[in-house]
Amino acid sequence: MTLGFAPSSASLSTSAASANRLLEPAEWASAGIPLLRSPREVVSGLHARHRPKPATAIVAVLDPDERLLASASFTRRQAQADGWMFRNALLAQLRRVIPHDLRRRTPVRTAVLLYCREGDGGWTEEDGAWMWGLRDACTLHGLRCGAYITLTRDGWQVLGEGRGGRRPHADSEPEPFALSEAPPPLPRTGGAASEVLRRAAAR
Repeated sequence: MTLGFAPSSASLSTSAASANRLLEPAEWASAGIPLLRSPREVVSGLHARHRPKPATAIVAVLDPDERLLASASFTRRQAQADGWMFRNALLAQLRRVIPHDLRRRTPVRTAVLLYCREGDGGWTEEDGAWMWGLRDACTLHGLRCGAYITLTRDGWQVLGEGRGGRRPHADSEPEPFALSEAPPPLPRTGGAASEVLRRAAAR
């Protein structure tokens, strides 16, 4: 999939947000999104594994101890930012890399989204659409909705938390695996083969 950029805007009317399926910062902050214990480790690990460039989205699933269980990256195609479209794209990636948890009464795994884009780390309409899409995709896959992180040339930001850093950033080289604690990239084939390779790499 290939994904352009929607116009930035720090404020939206309620009707506009509803029509485009967006979450504004206040809605996201009140949604009870669990805080990452070590956001820089998560960001560095995903950056080292996927090496994102602008317009790349990375969806990752973490276990209760914040260990990476699965992740997938894809490129946003040129179209208007819309949460429903983003939800479908995220859901397709989640279904490809990890089984759903819909049989559980309470989700135990958490999905986080890192989006590499142009501009600064402040909230945009596009971010609002990704937030809506992530929340809905998590509900449909039986996961907890986790952090939404932007990666720009200025660094990374966990939106709604006020936490961020200068490295990694959109133009930086991946950090050594010893620092990022990310295993070497594995073939993203999905299914049992990926699970076997992941377990072998974790030993």
